[in-house]
Amino acid sequence: MSATATTDAVTLPHPALDGLTASLRDLLGARCSTAQSEREHHGHGESYHPTRAPDVVCYPATTEEVSRILALCHQAKVPVIPFGAGTSLEGHVVALHGGVCLDLSRMQRIIAVNTEDLDCVIEPGVTRKQLNEHLRDTGLFFPVDPGADATLGGMTATRASGTNAVRYGTMKDNVLALTVVLADGTVLKTGGRARKSSAGYDLTRLFVGSEGTLGVITEITLKLYGIPEASSVAVCSFPDVGAAVSCAIETIQSGIQVARVELLDETCMRAINLHNGLSYPETATLFIEFHGTQAGVEQQSTAMHAIALGHGGSGWRHAASAEERTKLWQARHNLHYALLALRPGASSWGTDACVPISELATCITEIREHAKDAPFPVPALGHVGDGNFHMGFLIKMDSPAEIAEAERLNALLVNRAIDLGGTCTGEHGVGYGKSKFLRREYGDEAIAVMRRIKQSLDPDNILNPGKVLPPASP
Repeated sequence: MSATATTDAVTLPHPALDGLTASLRDLLGARCSTAQSEREHHGHGESYHPTRAPDVVCYPATTEEVSRILALCHQAKVPVIPFGAGTSLEGHVVALHGGVCLDLSRMQRIIAVNTEDLDCVIEPGVTRKQLNEHLRDTGLFFPVDPGADATLGGMTATRASGTNAVRYGTMKDNVLALTVVLADGTVLKTGGRARKSSAGYDLTRLFVGSEGTLGVITEITLKLYGIPEASSVAVCSFPDVGAAVSCAIETIQSGIQVARVELLDETCMRAINLHNGLSYPETATLFIEFHGTQAGVEQQSTAMHAIALGHGGSGWRHAASAEERTKLWQARHNLHYALLALRPGASSWGTDACVPISELATCITEIREHAKDAPFPVPALGHVGDGNFHMGFLIKMDSPAEIAEAERLNALLVNRAIDLGGTCTGEHGVGYGKSKFLRREYGDEAIAVMRRIKQSLDPDNILNPGKVLPPASP
């Protein structure tokens, strides 16, 4: 579906919808809503994709309720769209074919924290901030940090990543087991709490990143980590994006254990300064965080500082206090809103790609060159320690010319990343916004296998239809 599609908040009713809605109300009472405001709210994420509202919104409280809802929808052959915090960027929660939105945000129990084993079991509506607040007095934390306070169910379903991925990995590296409800209401457990297993197919990894198209996640077992003894944040400016990226690449190749290394270009730095009252140089900049012992952190920082100097880095500055570190990362996490403030009335078409780190400078530099004459700001940023970067197109959605140019630049970025051995998305996920690129990335044979998996688990195509898999070839 093109970004030019019109907003559609009222879908054509499914023939079985009236009877299904009555059954859902019998099951959930007031937690089943057809109010237009509820439906509108659940028909979009935080992106340029137009609103397509579901017909019904349900708020289950238990796995058993999710199972019963799915059994009813399976019988009626009505679509089901899982919903977490609504922070997705590629149209994951848009109800392309109407149906039932399954809002899991009220499933917020932290079922168990096993401090000796460094793991926990939670429900999908728990957000990463809620989990870390709960863990605060245990000496443990959960490190995957996509910026937004997303639900951990949504993060699992989209295989989310974030600023800490270079050291701690992504959701696929930190999920031990799941409880999943299949399309017909069957409840499935994919594993246990052991740190490794050679038993059978890896069903956990099948559902991590499946974006609600194969099943609905209702419990998650996660790895936890000890809070490091010491941490330090540094900021360093560079003459251009290429120099900053080259510094990050050499740092990783040298074996320096950075926890985060974030690139922000000159547009991002201008937005951060204006939005947060800061005064950093408005040039390509790296934000770096080190974790470990006090001596280890100092050693890592000194080693990277030397590398930065070799790439023209200047103004190396440590955020000395915990308050200053928090302010710095909060400014980074609020960058989406800071960039929107640069062009009032614009929407952000945010896109991402991931390439081998040796190709990162090439990819970013080439796409920035293509974007230099765009009629709108095109900021670039990224978790450059693992080859993942983002671009934002700050466009007026009532301008067909700007939308067409954003589409062109997005396709250039994705196709170049694939050419360089990368992927169409490192962390945003596919949704329906990037599904058209999957065939080029994987090939027809792999797409055919994915379709067979989908058909086996969801033969009536009721689970988040229209997402992930590309349209069938004509």
